[in-house]
Amino acid sequence: MLLYNSATHEREEFVPVVPGKVGMYTCGPTVYHFAHIGNLRTYIMEDILDRYLRYRGYEVQRVMNITDVGHLTSDGDSGEDKMLKGARREHKSVMQIAAYYTDCFFSDCEKLNIRRPDVVEPATHCIPEFIHMIEVLLEKGYAYRAGGNVYFDTSKLKKYYIFNDHDAEDLAEGVREGVERDDNKKNKTDFVLWFTKSKFEDQELKWDSPFGVGYPGWHIECSAISLKHLGERLDLHCGGIDNAFPHHTNEIAQSEAYLGHKWCNYWMHVMHLNTEGGKMSKSKGEFLTVSLLEQKGYHPLAYRLFCLQSHYRRSQLFSFANLDNAQRSYDKLVARVAALSPVTGQSPDETVLAALRARFCEALDNDLNTALAVTALYDTLKADADDTTKEAAIAEFDTVLELGLIKAARALRERAAEKAKAAGNAGERVYSEDPEIRRIEEAIDARAAAKKAKNYAEADRIRAELSAMGITLTDTSTGTTWSR
Repeated sequence: MLLYNSATHEREEFVPVVPGKVGMYTCGPTVYHFAHIGNLRTYIMEDILDRYLRYRGYEVQRVMNITDVGHLTSDGDSGEDKMLKGARREHKSVMQIAAYYTDCFFSDCEKLNIRRPDVVEPATHCIPEFIHMIEVLLEKGYAYRAGGNVYFDTSKLKKYYIFNDHDAEDLAEGVREGVERDDNKKNKTDFVLWFTKSKFEDQELKWDSPFGVGYPGWHIECSAISLKHLGERLDLHCGGIDNAFPHHTNEIAQSEAYLGHKWCNYWMHVMHLNTEGGKMSKSKGEFLTVSLLEQKGYHPLAYRLFCLQSHYRRSQLFSFANLDNAQRSYDKLVARVAALSPVTGQSPDETVLAALRARFCEALDNDLNTALAVTALYDTLKADADDTTKEAAIAEFDTVLELGLIKAARALRERAAEKAKAAGNAGERVYSEDPEIRRIEEAIDARAAAKKAKNYAEADRIRAELSAMGITLTDTSTGTTWSR
C-alpha cells in the first residue's frame, strides 16, 4: 500500500513498526461547538484509511483525543480558551459544554458511518501525563519557565519545520493570522506547554502542578495521549491540513525531544473543504452541520459519497448543487444494488470476485484513491457476473466505503414490495424509484404493448435501443427480465 507521507513529501510503501499491527492516532475535536462538515470530511477520510487497513488484515489500534481544555483561539498561545468561549456563549460550565458537544460529535459520526476509535481520551483525563512530560522536557533543557508559563525552546532543535519550509516573513508575529507577540518567549516559534493562573484569571479549569496552578497548552495533549496508549513509536498520525503547522510540528518537536528518537513514521493530512467564499470556518460563524443537511432533505451518507468522490489530498468545493449530484448518485447506486437478484444458497464466483477485489484494492493501495474505489463499485454492477457475485463484492467493498448500500437496498426492496402489493390489489403497475431503471421498465412495458398489438417492428426497435444501452432482455413465460 502506497501512502503519501506529509513529512517526506513522497508516496511511500506503508510498513508498520510491528508487522501486522498498526498504531494510529487521529486528532480529535475541540468540543466547544458542533463539528462542521469540513471537519467531518477529515474524519471520513481517516475512517476510510482505518477500515481499509483492517480490510487488508492489519490489527489496528486507533486512538483519538477529545480537546476539552487548552486550545486557544490563536495559534500563537493567545486569546481565550475555546472551551471557555463556548461556555460563555451558552451560559454553561465548560464540562457541560464538553459533554454536550462530544455527544453531538459522535452522533454525527454515527450518521456518517464513521467508526468510533478504539480509544477516545479527553485531555482533562491525562493531566498527570502532561505534567510528567513537561517535567522531563525541563530536565533535558528543551523547556524553560518565563512569565509564569512553561515554554518549549525550539532553538534547541536541529530542525523545527517538518512539513513545509517557512520564512521569517511568513511567520512574523502580528502578521500571519494567529501569530501574536509574546514577550515571554525566547524565540517567536516557541510554544506553551503549561499556562499558570497568571495567564487568565477567569480560567475555569485549573490544576496543581510543579510549575504553578494552571492548565496545559493544546499541543502537549496529543503527544502525551499518543505515548500513553500507543507507545514510543507511532506508525501513523492523521489530521486536517490546518493541524500540520503549528500543531503537528509542535507535537513532533516535543515528542522527539522527550523520547530522544524518531516518534512517528507516517503523516496523513486531509485538505480543506471549501465553499465559494473560501475555507469553511467556525471562527467566521459560517459553517454547515450534518443536522442542517438532514433538515434540507439530504441523506448523511450522500455527503459521505460526496467526500469519497474527491482525493483527500485535494481541496474539495462544496455547493448544494454538488451535493444534489451526490444525492442523486447515491440514490441511483442504492437502486442498482436493490435491482440485483442474488440466488439464495448460491456461492459467488470466486474467480470473478478475486478480479473485482483486485481492482478495488488497486484503487485504495494507490494513496487511498477513494474516487477510483467508488468507480470500482459501478464497475462491479456492470461486470459480466451473476448477481450473487455482484452483491457479494458490493457488500465486501462497502465494509471499507461504508455507504450502507446493502442495508439501504434491502429497505428499498421492502418498500417496493409493499408498493407492489398495494398496487396489485389496485391493479396498478409499480416502477422503480431510480429514474434510469424506471425508463428501462417503461421501455420493457412499451415493448410488451407493441408485441401485444402485433407491432413487431416497434418491439424490435425498443429491444435494439435497450441493447445499445447495454441492457439484455430475457423473455419468459411469466414476463420479461433484464440485466446489464
